[in-house]
Amino acid sequence: MYRVWNFLTNYSLLLIFGAIIALIWANIDYKSYHDFVEFKIWDHAPIGHYHHGHRTLTLHYLVNDILMALFFAIAAKEVWEAVALKDGSLRGKKAATPLFATLGGMVGPISIYLGVAYLMGSTTYDAVANGWAIPTATDIAFSYLVGRIVFGAGHPAVRFLLLLAIADDAAGLIILAIFYPSGELAPIWLLLSFGIAAVAYILFNWLPRTIDRGDQLRRKSTWVRKTLSFWPYAIAGAISWYGFMRSGLHPALGLLPIVPAIPHADRAFGIFDQAEEHLHDLLNTMEHALKHPVEIVLFFFGLCNAGVKFEAIGDATWLVLLGLIVGKPIGIYIFGWLAAVPLRLGMPEGMRLVDLIVIGFVAAIGFTVSLFVASVAFEAGPVQDAAKMGALFSFGAAVLSIIAGKVFRVQKKEL
Repeated sequence: MYRVWNFLTNYSLLLIFGAIIALIWANIDYKSYHDFVEFKIWDHAPIGHYHHGHRTLTLHYLVNDILMALFFAIAAKEVWEAVALKDGSLRGKKAATPLFATLGGMVGPISIYLGVAYLMGSTTYDAVANGWAIPTATDIAFSYLVGRIVFGAGHPAVRFLLLLAIADDAAGLIILAIFYPSGELAPIWLLLSFGIAAVAYILFNWLPRTIDRGDQLRRKSTWVRKTLSFWPYAIAGAISWYGFMRSGLHPALGLLPIVPAIPHADRAFGIFDQAEEHLHDLLNTMEHALKHPVEIVLFFFGLCNAGVKFEAIGDATWLVLLGLIVGKPIGIYIFGWLAAVPLRLGMPEGMRLVDLIVIGFVAAIGFTVSLFVASVAFEAGPVQDAAKMGALFSFGAAVLSIIAGKVFRVQKKEL
């Protein structure tokens, strides 16, 4: 039973179950589903959706704006380690071609999405243009699972895919912060978020380590870690989240300033690596503790966001799908080729250029992040529902990935 649960949580399959339940429920009794999602937990609350002069905390807000902050914090942890640590996967020449491919995996979908929308006429373009970022997303967990099925766990393309997905996550966080504010911008509140992050870093990370210089037992750092544990960062995280909410940036990004402040390991083995489980620095310890709760959060995220009527399928559905299943493979291949051949940055040993096309199909599984962006890009209504349907249908890219693997004769390599 434990192995089954571990498999479900490793690959975010609880999210799929939540999405399936939501789809069935919404198409059987949409009113009861809507009433469930918009259930008022606390009216006239200090946090929540702001309308009619006061805030209301609903189940939808609790899941999307508060609990999903934990999901984005884990994503930020992987990005931070990949960039900041000496052996981080997004540093050095080894990351150059994947980073170029990541750029193509964003330029391609955006070009297809906006280009086709433009050809469909100004009315359609004006209605859907704000959703340009939806098809840029790559779902790390699902893509990794499908990548292993297509290439085999030992193929260098799986590592390439993970680098691309992590870089895509980093770009996605930036896009969400800059282009999709949750309300009227009040940047002064960000001083609270970054200020409390600086205080947490100085008092509970930098200062104990500085005092411990010359002390091989590291008494002060050990005392802080064992006695105070994660609490200073949890409190700082809550304050930072509030700062993001009041600033107008999406609150789900509110924990991002805190992640770099937490003591971390000297090296990163990489997401999904078994060796990660043996790292006991505070940042990894917190991630391990959050892993299963976040998977339950993703179940409720699917349940609260995927409830769309099948009749909602529309222009935005096809634009999101085209951006993902056409734009991703084309963009990743062209930019990957530019990096590998004209710029002579090369490809990982054992990888062919044609493997980039297959990687493009695997990376076209937008799902989680695409669904999230769709929920913030459009107001609730037909266009948002149509875009969400496109994000849900992107899971069909898994089938296209397997077909592409056969067509391009991928040689599977197991560990």
